[in-house]
Amino acid sequence: MELRSITATRYVTPLREGGSLPAIVEADDDGMYVLKFRGAGQGVKSLIAELIAGELARVVGLPVPEIVLIELDPDLARTEPDPEIQDLIKASAGLNLALDYLPGSITFDPVAGNAEAELASEIVWFDAYVTNPDRTARNANMLVWHRKLWLIDHGAALYFHHTWSNYLDRALDRFPAVKDHVLLRFATTLEAAHIKMTARITPDIIRHVIDLIPDLWLVEGTTFSNPEQHREAYVEYLLKRLNSSVFLEEAIRAQSLYL
Repeated sequence: MELRSITATRYVTPLREGGSLPAIVEADDDGMYVLKFRGAGQGVKSLIAELIAGELARVVGLPVPEIVLIELDPDLARTEPDPEIQDLIKASAGLNLALDYLPGSITFDPVAGNAEAELASEIVWFDAYVTNPDRTARNANMLVWHRKLWLIDHGAALYFHHTWSNYLDRALDRFPAVKDHVLLRFATTLEAAHIKMTARITPDIIRHVIDLIPDLWLVEGTTFSNPEQHREAYVEYLLKRLNSSVFLEEAIRAQSLYL
């Protein structure tokens, strides 16, 4: 499990429905990607959350577009007429994160859409595990592409890392926000999902995913003395949360309200 590294060659268009103003870009492998800017919103922490949650989701078999590391040249800002986009590109010069662009995909409609119980339960379980509050009816952050559901936008997950005080205590957060999950009403096999997911997310898998975080992102605005200490804190948090059942109990309680 490794992340490919590519270079952005052309800024195509902004995706203004995203709060951090992501953009479709072309890269030197001739592919199209949705670029998440390091200089936007919550900065590098949102990229770290995107990487950790996205890659862990892929490991457990959930559908996530390929995640890549992408180098951004600030000179790309010269051809952009929008000053806001110019500033964003310049502020994000260097290493960023991007997801494979799914052309022709449509946003999942929580009213008209449906989800099979097993998949819905696994997604709800996973989002509760990584404390992802951004899978609501207002902002589902899921796409339908070739009649298949795809998970995107995990930058708001793992919000504990915006303040590292008492982070191991906060690994036991029940995550009450799960009650607003767009797939909760379909998630009728949460206990089976818990057994399946906890078997798949091993300590080695967690460590390998955390090792994918570039050192550069682990030295920006941190209280840790070095990147390895920072990585170990992520590992400790994820392992302690995995070995807890509090977020599962909260999800089951919230799901029972639909019965």
